Amino acid sequence: MKKYFLIPLGLFAVLAVFLAVGLNHDPHEVPSPLIGKPAPMFSLPRLDASGDAAKFTPQEMRGKVWMLNVWATWCGPCREEHPVLVNFAKLNLVPVVGLNYKDKGDEARRWLTEFGNPYVATAVDADGRVGIDYGVYGVPETYLIDKTGTIRFKQIGPLTNDVLRSKIIPMLKELGT
Repeated sequence: MKKYFLIPLGLFAVLAVFLAVGLNHDPHEVPSPLIGKPAPMFSLPRLDASGDAAKFTPQEMRGKVWMLNVWATWCGPCREEHPVLVNFAKLNLVPVVGLNYKDKGDEARRWLTEFGNPYVATAVDADGRVGIDYGVYGVPETYLIDKTGTIRFKQIGPLTNDVLRSKIIPMLKELGT
């Protein structure tokens, strides 16, 4: 009889250990399989240009360390992140490119006019296909991409001053911006 009592107790203990380990992980630090791999290529319409300059491709950033920030006007945490991003962009440490994700162009342009535009370019991912290629879990997300076009860092959730200070700026120094 005791033998049958110990089996559920043992299973419960194993489950409790897995739960405890899982709860101690930061959900913003989900490992990305893209870290250390080439950033996916794309060609998307630009929100901020027309005519010959109407498309953006990561190839334009080749030879530069740059940041890709995935955002949307319908995203609550993006509102939180935006002032931090605007202030960071003013430091001119690295070009910041926006990827406007599943949004309406007029609303996105209005947002940037009202809250400030930290981006050197903004690509429009209207159907979310590029987001899928980058493994976007949800917006906002930010990628740091090196001079060779390799993804070096991924931030899930809003950028904060602490993340910039403790992770991104040291990595920028390491990558030689």
